[in-house]
Amino acid sequence: MITRQPELADEVRELLALDGDLLPVVLLNGPVVTSTGLFGVSQVTVDEARHLVHLHGWVSAVGHEATAAVLSRILRVNVPMNRVEYQQQVGQLAIALTLNQRAPEGQVLSVEEMLKIGFSLLLLERLE
Repeated sequence: MITRQPELADEVRELLALDGDLLPVVLLNGPVVTSTGLFGVSQVTVDEARHLVHLHGWVSAVGHEATAAVLSRILRVNVPMNRVEYQQQVGQLAIALTLNQRAPEGQVLSVEEMLKIGFSLLLLERLE
């Protein structure tokens, strides 16, 4: 599911996405390298992340319900849990939520626990 910019007709955005000319931002529940290649990684603010999601559209590859809820809240879009294997394309951006502290082994965190621990957002770009 790709969420699109309202300025472009859905048909135009779909054609651009199919042609590889418009790659949506991939939302991830952690900073993972989804394929071989060269990647750039930097921190991004919530405001910058919101802007990128609005500008490029987005696709969810978030495999945990609480992470999807946190991203929905901070990005102001409805991010569904979508537990899929995703391969980031060259030139494509991804935004990953990373906790400020590692959760204990086997523990599934709630939204409240994630907010209490704190997190940052990372911008991953596949360069080649």
